Amino acid sequence: MIPREVEDSLSDFFQTSLNKEFFVHSSNPLTGGSINDVYCVETIDGDFCLKINEAAKYPGMFEKEAMGLSILQEANEIRVPKVITTGNAGTYSYILMEYIDGSYRMPDFMRDFGYSLASLHRHYGESFGLDHDNYMGSLEQVNKMHDSWIVFFTEERLERQFRKARSAGYFSSGETSNFYRLYKQLDNICPHEKPSLIHGDLWDGNFIVSDEGKACLIDPAVYYGHREVDIAMSMLFGGFDDDFYDAYNESFPMEKGWRKRVEVYNLYPLLIHLNLFGPGYLGAIQTIIRKF
Repeated sequence: MIPREVEDSLSDFFQTSLNKEFFVHSSNPLTGGSINDVYCVETIDGDFCLKINEAAKYPGMFEKEAMGLSILQEANEIRVPKVITTGNAGTYSYILMEYIDGSYRMPDFMRDFGYSLASLHRHYGESFGLDHDNYMGSLEQVNKMHDSWIVFFTEERLERQFRKARSAGYFSSGETSNFYRLYKQLDNICPHEKPSLIHGDLWDGNFIVSDEGKACLIDPAVYYGHREVDIAMSMLFGGFDDDFYDAYNESFPMEKGWRKRVEVYNLYPLLIHLNLFGPGYLGAIQTIIRKF
């Protein structure tokens, strides 16, 4: 059930901003919302996707999601859902977006996805980071800008999450030393490239199929970073089809040895998962850092 406060807030928005009625015929829960309550809302004006959470729990989350979707939409390389509005109502916060219900994949879906992601990564920023912070999952993601990818990746990604995990007692002093040895080697590990616009949380659950049969990105954690971060994240939970990576490399070849760098970039999402969900992710992290 959609909270009455949220429905009333949306009704006010439609009347005052769109000069339309917001009358809900039905609302059906959608799968995949591990953090938020997600619904397909059927109205007299069409179907919408509505995400709801407690306003005090994740302050500004939906506003930051809307900003990230807007950045990706402006790049105009991969479809994203159009945001209708965000708001607070009583103790709730929400975001209302167009509902996308793709029923089929176009031929060569993953190849087209790979080409499109390569095009997105050709949108460059002046620095690594972003002009505002956002969220990675339910954890705040700090995007303080740096001229150096190594400094940004070390300070704003790995070290922030490592300190949090170390405070929780997950790492020994020896493992702490391994992390600091890795930091010193990053300049020789990571290719030097311009800051690319990246989705930031590109796993299998964060794209859907559009009504055109193409990939549509959802739940972004955008910033300007090293483009291999998106590639690495896509491989963390099983990986995409080989056609995706082949097409990406045809369009925008990665530096030699990119597969060996995947585990280094994936330390960040693994640390995020460790801090969110507990020690089930600790072994994977330990295996990586003991190599350094």
